[in-house]
Amino acid sequence: MVFSMQRVQPVRRALSLGLFAAAMGMAGLAQAQSGTPIRILVGFPAGAGTDAIARTLGEKLKDVLGVPVVVENRGGAGGQIAATVLKSSPADGHTLFLSHDHTISILPQVVKNPGFNPATDFVPVAGFATFANVLAVSGGTPAQSIDEYVKWVRTQKDGKETIGIPAPASIPEFLVKMISDKYKIDAQPAPYRGSAPMVADMLGNQITAGIASVPDFIENHKAGKVRIVASIGAKRQAVIPNVPTFTELGFSNLEDLPYYGIFAPVGTPQPIIDKYGDALQKVLAMPDVKQKLTTMGLTVGYEPQGQFAGRVRSYTQTWERIIQASGFKPL
Repeated sequence: MVFSMQRVQPVRRALSLGLFAAAMGMAGLAQAQSGTPIRILVGFPAGAGTDAIARTLGEKLKDVLGVPVVVENRGGAGGQIAATVLKSSPADGHTLFLSHDHTISILPQVVKNPGFNPATDFVPVAGFATFANVLAVSGGTPAQSIDEYVKWVRTQKDGKETIGIPAPASIPEFLVKMISDKYKIDAQPAPYRGSAPMVADMLGNQITAGIASVPDFIENHKAGKVRIVASIGAKRQAVIPNVPTFTELGFSNLEDLPYYGIFAPVGTPQPIIDKYGDALQKVLAMPDVKQKLTTMGLTVGYEPQGQFAGRVRSYTQTWERIIQASGFKPL
């Protein structure tokens, strides 16, 4: 068989490009192993639940990877600031983003110009947990259940209430609207810059209710300083088994659980992605890590890149339908 040079040249170019890509991947891996610190971006202030999770994992990843790991808080705008930092970071394996669902799945749907597109700017590394958003009441109300809380609002505030949320245009904001519609009360969301200041105001009884994740409330719930009265999800959370789900209370479309995962800039070499995924899997297998994260209110479970990417897509589509049905207009 005779090959013409016109046919051979494209083959040579393809082989050259493949070898170049492989070389770049190995160079990036070597660079990531060089001892240069890895920074994990967190889109919320220090002291919040996401920050505590990042520091727990970062400390162990440092040992597994053999390089320094630094948690960098870029709080504000529901994680938008941190996400734009990730987008502009080199795809060399030195910058990761530990995020939950809000920044990746929700924010791009509720903000006109978020400054990033998760589908084209980021690549999932791996998932490591699911959790639940919950409604909690403060010591400023005697309510022990959502029905008692609604009754208290009707009698004490003429059916008008302000419920704290960690960020505007977030799942907690849509939950406030759903609660208001179902119970026929005038509940308005009060956006905060993260969950930490919101919880602080709840502890000071400056606000009588808030919606955030289980990790944001769990320690104060256990101490009796706030009371979690309802949770999303198809079944009750193991860390709060006596708290009913919104589904049990008659709400619909609140079965899918939010997620936590790690993301990298698009273009990060696959060997680096694989290395970090393997390292995360080893960390999650450590009994002390699993126990600590579970105590925070997470359901721990490693999801490799492909599986986690599928979860992100499915969850995003679920909330796309809910947001569109609500009539919400992007900010």
